[in-house]
Amino acid sequence: MGHIIDKVMSLFFERYKKRMLIQVANKPKKEIITGWWKRSIKEGLEKNCRRKNAVFAFRMVHWADFLYAYPVHRKYRYTFDDLYNNEPYIPARKGALKTYNDSWKDAMLSSALGFIGSGIDKIRKRIGMDKLSDWLLEKKLKDLAFYYDEKRFIYSREGKKGRTKDILRNELKKEILAEKGNQLMLIAHSMGTIIAYDVLRDIGRSGENLKVSHFVTIGSPLGFSPVKGKIIDERKYDRRVRTPSIVMKSWVNYADRLDPVAIDVTLRDEYKANDRGVRVRDDLVANDYQSSGRNGKRNHHKSYGYLRTPELSEHIKKFLGL
Repeated sequence: MGHIIDKVMSLFFERYKKRMLIQVANKPKKEIITGWWKRSIKEGLEKNCRRKNAVFAFRMVHWADFLYAYPVHRKYRYTFDDLYNNEPYIPARKGALKTYNDSWKDAMLSSALGFIGSGIDKIRKRIGMDKLSDWLLEKKLKDLAFYYDEKRFIYSREGKKGRTKDILRNELKKEILAEKGNQLMLIAHSMGTIIAYDVLRDIGRSGENLKVSHFVTIGSPLGFSPVKGKIIDERKYDRRVRTPSIVMKSWVNYADRLDPVAIDVTLRDEYKANDRGVRVRDDLVANDYQSSGRNGKRNHHKSYGYLRTPELSEHIKKFLGL
């Protein structure tokens, strides 16, 4: 058994060692990324579920402009610019959208990751790993390091100065509360999954009469031990990490095994059920996204690829009643 685990962990590190430096980064303007998200969702519904020209209410909560002075652009005369976006939304290649078939390797990798994660958590509790956690965040997920830094301040859209995490949370909180009374599916990607998780728990604790039917996380770092540690440390009133209480029907975590940000693709063993018995369900998917051009590279973390996976398309179809 030890030999099998050694081989599995060797495989794990071999697959990830060249991909660990990918970070959360700057984004296009809100109206552009909103359009690309909608097109990705519609493409998935059409190609995976045969639901052409689906109509649905959609609201994008955009935070990149709080952290970056200028958005990325698509001006072809300036392809050399660091702000040039070489990963726009492009339709999936023919035959690229495929349902992921889980294998015994996935089960073994998940077990190994769970074992390592629980070991790190125990060590962290005994000796304290705040400095190590901060270093890992700074090196691997710089936007998250900024989010958790208590000494960093930014300005709200109203011009008020505040801690980064408070400003970003309030932006999402306002949008969610504005939809009170409607059935909601909240889809969050990457760093947005952490902001969404924090906001949903804050709303649940505040006593607001609001319900979210479905919580969907894609490409999430919520399983990353330093992130989970930050959540636990902040919520000293409740040291459990669990499904937010206002999530009524499901929390599904979609992850590509090769996504470097979703380091731990299984959240079920990390986050307990809420009082309604809703517990996160993990679903491995194949993110098809590949940048344009003959030599386009795969990006297993890209939101557009996640949004049109067959598994998520089916989930959205059922929610919309199509």
